[in-house]
Formats: sequence, C-alpha cells, structure tokens
Amino acid sequence: MNTIRVVRGVGTAPTEMASYDAALAAANIHNYNLVAVSSVVPADATVEEVDVAPDLGPTGNRLTVVQARETTSTPGERVVAGLGWATGSGPGLFYEASGADDENVRDAIVAGLDAGRNLRDWEFDDEQVALTAAEHEGEGYTTVVTVAAYGQSESIF
Repeated sequence: MNTIRVVRGVGTAPTEMASYDAALAAANIHNYNLVAVSSVVPADATVEEVDVAPDLGPTGNRLTVVQARETTSTPGERVVAGLGWATGSGPGLFYEASGADDENVRDAIVAGLDAGRNLRDWEFDDEQVALTAAEHEGEGYTTVVTVAAYGQSESIF
C-alpha cells in the first residue's frame, strides 16, 4: 500500500517566500521540488497524519503534493491552511482551503468534499480535516502550510 502523509508547518521570515520555505522546513519537505496535483487519492493509497515528514528521498527530488497555504504580513492577523480528505475502499478526494478563520476554512473544506463526492460514483466511508493555524507576531511574514505528500520523492530528471 502506498502512503500519503499529511504534514503541517508554520514559518516566519523576512520575506513571503522565505516564510513559505520556513513553513516547509517545519514540515520537513523543504528540500524537495514540490509538484502540485489536483485532489485525487489513488485507490491503492492510505492517508495518514504525521508530525513531520520522514526522509522521503534525496535532496532536489520531485515530490508530488496537494497543498494549502496562507501567508500574512499583518501583525496580529491569523492565518489558516487546511486539507480535508474523504476515502473509502477505492479512490478518494482531497480538498484544500485557506483563510483567516478556522471555522470558515473547515466549512469550505467540508463543502468542497461534499461537492466532489457528488461528482463521483465512488464509495466514501471516512472523512478527516487537518488545519494549520498561526497568528503573525512582529515583522516579516508568517506562512502556514498543510501538505499531503504522495509517497517517496523521485528524480526530477
């Protein structure tokens, strides 16, 4: 069985891109070239939440992901990024959303999963949501990420 790992990270840095990199580092996926895909969970995959990603292969490899991210530079502002997934005995779905309010992000994820299920003739018997949230303090930027990393990384060449 192939494993999709859901990881989370929060990063603060002087620039928007550096804060994103720091958030990826907190999730231990910063040394890969991330390739975003749409939101289908293959039938032969399991989804598991982990604190941080394990070693997924050599630095610089391509890593397939579904990701949610949100960034702010406003002191005191909250940022939230979340993924939800619906799975069953066959294929499943991810849905991502982000914003400034946990409940609104969760509601958007659940609504997206409902809509996605209605488009498919698949069986779903499990639904989960993972949120990452932080409040920006001080200077620079804060980014939050929630990422589903598909399996091991692969050579980019």
